[in-house]
Amino acid sequence: MKTAMSTLCYIQQEVRGRESYLMLHRVTKKNDINHDKWIGVGGHFEKGESPEECILRETREETGYTLREYRFRGLVTFCYGDEVTEYMHLFTATAFDGEGIPCDEGVLEWVPMDEIGTLELWTGDRIFLSLLCEREEFFSLKLQYALDDTLEYAALDGEEMDYEEYLETHRI
Repeated sequence: MKTAMSTLCYIQQEVRGRESYLMLHRVTKKNDINHDKWIGVGGHFEKGESPEECILRETREETGYTLREYRFRGLVTFCYGDEVTEYMHLFTATAFDGEGIPCDEGVLEWVPMDEIGTLELWTGDRIFLSLLCEREEFFSLKLQYALDDTLEYAALDGEEMDYEEYLETHRI
């Protein structure tokens, strides 16, 4: 089984009078588990990096932005079949410097927060995006996917959750 550590950040700012997240539409890489999905920016740890060092580096590499105000919001344990377990360190950011650059992993776009639910997202991403909007405190979320990309199990802060009911009442 492969174990990995990664970061993911949702950068927030007002764009044309609407609160928006910078989203990455993953359309470039072949054999990408996230192909055609919309996600935040981030990536895998390099040797010796802390979560904060990783998200700062990955954000700069993928967007050209240097984060100034960011917060570690949660840990997502992402299990994909029996093959992959990834510990994703989830951040949000509200301030940055720099000029945007093209991303070699897909297309970056500012998406109004009230439209994110219309995008092609992982089911688990819908859960943690709702949590980012609703909760201030740190959370731990476990997501277990089958190899056909179907979410099979979710647990929030160590307690199994009825994720289908949650998504019915907490739409992003």
